[in-house]
Amino acid sequence: MAESMNGATALINTLADCGVEFCIANPGTSEMHLVQALDAVPRMRSVLALFEGVCTGAADGIGRMTGKPAATLLHLGPGMANGIANLHNARRGNAPMINIIGNHPNYHIGFDAPLTSDIDTLAKNFSCWIKSCSTAETLGQDGADAYTASLRQSSGSTGQIATLIMGADAAWGESPGPAAPNPVPQRAKVSEATVDAVASVIEKGAKTALLLEHHATEQAAMEAASKIASKTGCRLLNGTFPARVDGGPGRVSVERLPYFPEQILATLEGVEQLVLVGGEVPASFFAYRGIPGQLLPEACEVTRLTTIEEDSIDALQHLAERLGAENEAVSRFEKQAIPKPDGELDTKSIIQAIAATMPEEVIVCTDSGGGNAAYPFCQNSAPNSWLSLTGGAIGQGGPCATGAALACPDRPVLALLGDGGAAYTNQALWTQAREQLNVTTVIFANNSYNILNVEYARLGVKDVGEIAASLFDIGNPEIDWVAMAKGFGVPGARADSAEELCKLLENSYQTPGPFLIQASGEMQR
Repeated sequence: MAESMNGATALINTLADCGVEFCIANPGTSEMHLVQALDAVPRMRSVLALFEGVCTGAADGIGRMTGKPAATLLHLGPGMANGIANLHNARRGNAPMINIIGNHPNYHIGFDAPLTSDIDTLAKNFSCWIKSCSTAETLGQDGADAYTASLRQSSGSTGQIATLIMGADAAWGESPGPAAPNPVPQRAKVSEATVDAVASVIEKGAKTALLLEHHATEQAAMEAASKIASKTGCRLLNGTFPARVDGGPGRVSVERLPYFPEQILATLEGVEQLVLVGGEVPASFFAYRGIPGQLLPEACEVTRLTTIEEDSIDALQHLAERLGAENEAVSRFEKQAIPKPDGELDTKSIIQAIAATMPEEVIVCTDSGGGNAAYPFCQNSAPNSWLSLTGGAIGQGGPCATGAALACPDRPVLALLGDGGAAYTNQALWTQAREQLNVTTVIFANNSYNILNVEYARLGVKDVGEIAASLFDIGNPEIDWVAMAKGFGVPGARADSAEELCKLLENSYQTPGPFLIQASGEMQR
């Protein structure tokens, strides 16, 4: 007679059979049967994080680097709420993810116990699929359906996060066993009529730019786009904060849109035709008086090749064939010698030090203005994968780097963090130490929410008052990042000169395990 299995064990076995390799967990009492199931199914690697925002940010990093979902295990509504900022970022970046949220049994919810909350309403803000009525009999199939939902590309900014709200009775009840994986969803392909229409627009000879986002940032898509650019003279652009772009010497050379709206308008000046491939018309990150929300030059027309859920690789390859460009040259980044800087540290010298010392195939996770600004300066240094702050909710970089290092243990990971954002999720350091992950963290330690100083100045304020200045200042008291890292089990050092920073970076890449560098200097955006 076969041994009986509870719903929790059926769920974990199903997810493992589907291909889920990681569960990033911060469990509580309602999830104890899931913990027991994880113990019984060791082929899914269980990783503890001290804060739910690290769980969700690490799962985001795994999803971006593997294209498959990791699971998170979160404790009721408040535990999930702690992870929402990085769930927002993951949604905006279309990272696949499965959240397992423990909940009270149905019969207990009516008692309004202290941790009772409306989890469904919270989950709607970031989920493409939600189920909250599982039973022990359905939990295995619900897991298979959650996995399928996380791989199905949704429209707009819906994202690819599946949320399974699991009552404790579904976890402990008797189950018929695991469910078989569902067929893997496939992207829809655009019609030949759409390809012909876009080709006709490009052939008119107007000054054209292709905006490549989401699926169109994969190398195969950008190679086809580069051939089209070689044939027609059109420009190629990525959005400001792509979820992942593989760059560096040998990879396809594409411009990236800047951050501020007037910079984007200046970049697009003269463009008469913008072709959207996988994304939308550029929008200002924030609203500013007197500046349009959608950032297009006057009289610029917009044409769409693909939506976010359609196959941009196939569409661009067909467009290249239709334009007779399939044999054209591809423009690639070239290797250049980048000298190591010397002297005092500022944003410029920190970026130069990072570019001059970059190891091969590094994964870079950014959560700061300086880190984002480093991107163009590093593309002639070494092959890299660049993971950006997709949704603007700071506190992503450290957790995302943790997930990337879990997913790709054979590659070095570099986290470029502002001191403000890093303070949101510094618990990621503990998980990096516990798992001995090869993550080098650089803190741009300017003791300030410097972007807010910039934004305040953009209002025309020349004399910053004492109260306003205090709300942007995080240097009173000053954070000792090296001491903090040591407290979490991560060795570190402070760099006060460019020479020290270069040496610390090189040593960190050559030494297994995590390392933190506090780069202190005069930071300017």
